[in-house]
Amino acid sequence: MNHLPLKPISLIVNQAHQGFVKMSNIKGIKRSEAVLHMAKKLEKSFDDILQANTLDLEISREMALPDLILEWLKLTPQRLKFTIEILKALAELPDPFQKVINSPYQVTYCQNYSQLMPLGVIALIYEALPELAIITAGLTIKTGNSLILRGSSEASNTNSIITQALQIALEEVDFPPYCIQFLPPEEGYSIEDLVTQEQYLNLIIPYGRPSLIHKVTQTATAPVLKSAMGNCHLYWSLCHDLDLVRHVIIDSYNTIPDPVNAIEKVLINKQQKSNSITRLFNHLKENNFTLVGDESLVTDFPEYLTVIKPSGWNQSFLNKTIAFRFVDNLAEAIAWINEHSSGHADCLVTDSYQEGRIFAMETDSALVYINSSPRFYRYLQGSNSVFLGVSNQKGHRRGLISLETFTTLKQIVVGDGQSIS
Repeated sequence: MNHLPLKPISLIVNQAHQGFVKMSNIKGIKRSEAVLHMAKKLEKSFDDILQANTLDLEISREMALPDLILEWLKLTPQRLKFTIEILKALAELPDPFQKVINSPYQVTYCQNYSQLMPLGVIALIYEALPELAIITAGLTIKTGNSLILRGSSEASNTNSIITQALQIALEEVDFPPYCIQFLPPEEGYSIEDLVTQEQYLNLIIPYGRPSLIHKVTQTATAPVLKSAMGNCHLYWSLCHDLDLVRHVIIDSYNTIPDPVNAIEKVLINKQQKSNSITRLFNHLKENNFTLVGDESLVTDFPEYLTVIKPSGWNQSFLNKTIAFRFVDNLAEAIAWINEHSSGHADCLVTDSYQEGRIFAMETDSALVYINSSPRFYRYLQGSNSVFLGVSNQKGHRRGLISLETFTTLKQIVVGDGQSIS
């Protein structure tokens, strides 16, 4: 039975806005220290978090939830430790607001420059994947924003313990109240109520299956940053580097637990050697992939493939299923990708520099990989970036969701008090 909300959601969003306003005077070094303190508090709560996660898993298994959700939900010690390391890495990164940006255009005869600024109140609506709350909290506090977390019911205990640790950490470093808030779904806080609070809500990030992204996008009255997952394509040109093709496909699935950039569709040049295709199919079968294809490929390789449903070309499988299709050339491959791909990460394997340039320029995707695995990394050891996910929508926030995604641009004009007629 759902409980009535403890306080109106409009009040919660307003309080988050007040927390954001009070953070405006906090220097970058203090924000970094807060992120580091959050990491230390999570380390102290390590066993409690894993215990809560075990309880969530037991309840979810009894409810016969899909294997995909169970995989996303299972917070192993390694996953939790790595996520805490991401917070520590975030704390070490430079303050994103230190740099001044040259103005792209003049608005008057005065001096013009631009400055990155915090966005305001950000809402993360996420399906299982409890570590996303930790990473998003790090990104928002580092950038001087406030955060509202609305997780899914299957991770309720885990999310609650994580949020409590984050909130206590911020209290201990004297950050304003309400910088991070948590909306338990079992207490009656619905997604619809949250995403329509446009007065103080500055950005909504939905993260999960396509059905969740669609629901939020269709309902929200506040700005939405769509995240994308799956339905990435690879075009295997006439080059015969089978080892590279195999590596790119297999490696794209190695992000645990959500292989965001996993290749789910492979377009094969029609002149590709039959024995090379057979060797690829054998290798994927040995690695427990399910293979489907269009009718012409199934006719040629009936022992490896079953026929894909027509709707499958436009959908993310989000499991180890790969669909194959013959195409005549690069132009047909690009046209197919632009029509059917999710548009966030697509690949080419070729030995032609010219094909690589054409693919890079004409493929309408946020990320394009040429002779490289598209595997998604939230953090690479020694790098200066942390990523939450990938957005496939057009606009200045397209692509990797990073610190800069949580900022906006302010243009500043400085004059001497004189007017020019």
